[in-house]
Amino acid sequence: MDRGLRVQLSEEDADAERMDELASSLRQELLQLDVEDVTALRAGAPPPGARGLDVAAVGSLLVALGSSAGGVGAVISAITGWLSRGWGAHRSVRLEIDGDVLELSETSAADQDRLIGLFIARHAT
Repeated sequence: MDRGLRVQLSEEDADAERMDELASSLRQELLQLDVEDVTALRAGAPPPGARGLDVAAVGSLLVALGSSAGGVGAVISAITGWLSRGWGAHRSVRLEIDGDVLELSETSAADQDRLIGLFIARHAT
């Protein structure tokens, strides 16, 4: 893997099963793009005394971008499309490359486009 984009999904009031469904759905969409791989990240064993899975870990993906020139932009475009199809659910997505983080949620389209443009410019190959 040349470069990796960590994707953390969240949806208001979603349990671990729902987060797993959302991550799986987005993973299938991203695998249709020119990326090397999309891996679902799983939480390790819960710490002693914990009563369940870490829902945040269940909704995590790692996208191996490879060396495609438009990889970051295409992946982010697919993710924003997925985000907009929330059908009333309050969703957000946290993207991270090499410690640089972009969080997308229900912001205005103009603000979101500006932030996405800056993020892509920093990470385009």
